[in-house]
Amino acid sequence: MSGTSITSADSSSSDDEENSAGVGLTIHRDPSQAIPTSSKARAKRRIAALEDELEVMRQERGGKQRKTTFYVSQGRAIRRLVVLYHSLEDLVAENDCRYKFRSAPESTPEQNRLQRSYIELARVLPWSHEKLGELDHEDSEDMLRKLKKGADAARGDDTSTLKELVAAWVNQEFRLSPLIQPHDKYSRGFASDICGRLLCPAEWDWNEDNVKAGIRDRTTEYIVSENSWPLFVYENYQVNSNDLEEGFLKSRLLVLAFKAVFTSPSSAREIDGDGDGADIIENNRRARRRSDQMKVKTCVRFALSSVSSWRTVDGDFDYEAFWCNIVDFFEDVPGPVTRRKVEKLLEWWTRKIFGTNHCEDLMPELVSHMSVNALAEQRKKLEDAAFDSD
Repeated sequence: MSGTSITSADSSSSDDEENSAGVGLTIHRDPSQAIPTSSKARAKRRIAALEDELEVMRQERGGKQRKTTFYVSQGRAIRRLVVLYHSLEDLVAENDCRYKFRSAPESTPEQNRLQRSYIELARVLPWSHEKLGELDHEDSEDMLRKLKKGADAARGDDTSTLKELVAAWVNQEFRLSPLIQPHDKYSRGFASDICGRLLCPAEWDWNEDNVKAGIRDRTTEYIVSENSWPLFVYENYQVNSNDLEEGFLKSRLLVLAFKAVFTSPSSAREIDGDGDGADIIENNRRARRRSDQMKVKTCVRFALSSVSSWRTVDGDFDYEAFWCNIVDFFEDVPGPVTRRKVEKLLEWWTRKIFGTNHCEDLMPELVSHMSVNALAEQRKKLEDAAFDSD
């Protein structure tokens, strides 16, 4: 065959041979039948492929990091607005169970609390319910784990903040000597005369020596448990034994703590707002519901105690059961009369936190004489005078 050379190539061909300029037809003995290429070209293509893989990994890592940051930041609201103790998995499981049976099963108070908390979770984090339905089991568990991380971090921050602030407020209000130290928890609790008074159950008189001694010695006659309302939840720290709801949950200490946690520590300096506040009550009722107040009361009790770190049980006092008692007071009402009293209490809280709104009293005639409209009218007259002069 003229003009055509036939050569053979074996698998031992070197890169130099691959780069040689040949125009002949090559017959491959290599079973792969690979056409020879240069090592430099192969290396460039491999580097480009690795760079693409690295970019994809960076994007995925960035996406995962953004998701983690979002879930953790969103989770900070959970212990403040939704539930203080129960796990998110329990809330989800309870809602799934109820949806599965599509009926109103016989439920325990604990199960009802879980379901109400899930409803509140869906209200506070509206995207969470739909997200739980879209994700597979592993991803949903990961999401709940990150939400819990944010929730627990916020609870730790709040208890740490109140530990110092409550000491300052008690020192200021009761003018103590010696003062309660902000970072010292061991001098609080029933060892402190004023903290002991504030923690004392409403049915006992802390001023009686036998009561004080019995509580400090933890005798069986004076067991301090979650079954008693402590004095610090009452207005002016005084209780009417014939009407235990009088002044209930209206103490200055609770209002200070609420404002410090949910608005800012500096806003706690002003707590004297009161009045009608009808518009503000209507506009903010959804933003400040029962759950946040329940959390504050539990944290204040912890701040007054001598316990140095957050725990569920302090001696005979169960914080989780105490929190449930507050939840039930607001949500498990026996009838319309008590429900209305709860609504009035929430209105009182809204006025204390958000102040009074008088915008509805601003009639158009009154507004027309105020400085904004007065200035606008003066500018208009100025322009008219200039036009007339021309």
